[in-house]
Amino acid sequence: MDVITGKEPTLLPKDSGSVQVLILWADDSSPNLGVRALGRGTEALVRRAWPDATITFQNYGHRSPHMPVGRLRSLVREQATGSLGMQKWLSGFDVVVDTRSGDSFADIYGLQRHAIMTAVAACALRARVPLILGPQTIGPFNTLRGRLLARCSLWGVKILMARDTESAAEAARLGRAVDVLTTDVVFALDIPQVGKTRDVILNISGLLWNENPHVDFRSYRNSIARLHDLMLARGRRITVMAHVLDSGNSDNDVPAIHEFIESSRSSAEIVIPTGLDDVREVVASGNVVIGSRMHACLNALSVGTPAIPLAYSRKFEPLFRGLGWEHTVDLRDETIDPVAAVLKHLEVTDLEKDVSALVHRAHESLALAEKALKALT
Repeated sequence: MDVITGKEPTLLPKDSGSVQVLILWADDSSPNLGVRALGRGTEALVRRAWPDATITFQNYGHRSPHMPVGRLRSLVREQATGSLGMQKWLSGFDVVVDTRSGDSFADIYGLQRHAIMTAVAACALRARVPLILGPQTIGPFNTLRGRLLARCSLWGVKILMARDTESAAEAARLGRAVDVLTTDVVFALDIPQVGKTRDVILNISGLLWNENPHVDFRSYRNSIARLHDLMLARGRRITVMAHVLDSGNSDNDVPAIHEFIESSRSSAEIVIPTGLDDVREVVASGNVVIGSRMHACLNALSVGTPAIPLAYSRKFEPLFRGLGWEHTVDLRDETIDPVAAVLKHLEVTDLEKDVSALVHRAHESLALAEKALKALT
């Protein structure tokens, strides 16, 4: 039952023969190709349950004029005045799938972002639309207000999905056990068929290249430079690849890549993908991906290419471990040399065999999410 309205939402097409689905906080046009993978992967998962569904995306930079999501104050004003018709617009959907951008059900990106996403979910519930929290990371929550908002986010959720065991444990601590423990929706995407024309694909993150709250950016730059030089010394061919495209956001990968190439005088191939299909073809063409963006690694693994994630937050390791992938290097661990750790992983002879097993486990895991969606109809 919807704890806000006291009424039971239903999943029945309202005016047409197809289910109307709103996907929150992901889309297929973001400069962040991880957000695109999240959007298209969520759509692919939804279509497994409802093949003829009509999909609408709602995200920062890709929003309906009915949804004032820029500031919390604007959402509150719309709730009071209804001048934009937000509640009527929301009530036109049969189900809302809230992705929280994959990793934003947390307070590590600031309470404002957390509060806005929580408020939008509450608006969907007030519109009596079944709310699904799609496969995502839950937590961490480092503030009391962050935890209280998280508890509120779980009220009235029809289906709660987590993509790793640590997120499931966090949800339980918040008082709401997950309904489905699954994995990332990137594994719902089609696999491109391309030849192996590249060797080592190195994804450099603009987020970590500059000062940031996650890792020491000077150490990160030094590690990337050492990796580059040592791999060249070992006869490896390097392709440097962006996974967040050039935009107004300062943490995109493109300036960081150009700065690295210039400072290191590298002759490495530079790849700035044109979109999600392109980046998936690129990673499929490589022998291995070393990625500082989580979805650069997930895109690689989902197409069958081994990947060594350079983790900067809690979202990495539990997800990969849950798939049986033990090749993550945590940049926050000051007891290890990340360069030596990466080189050690590169020496593993069964990486391709490990990837094959991982893909099989991922598809089995994602089938649980599909089953949960089908059970709604």
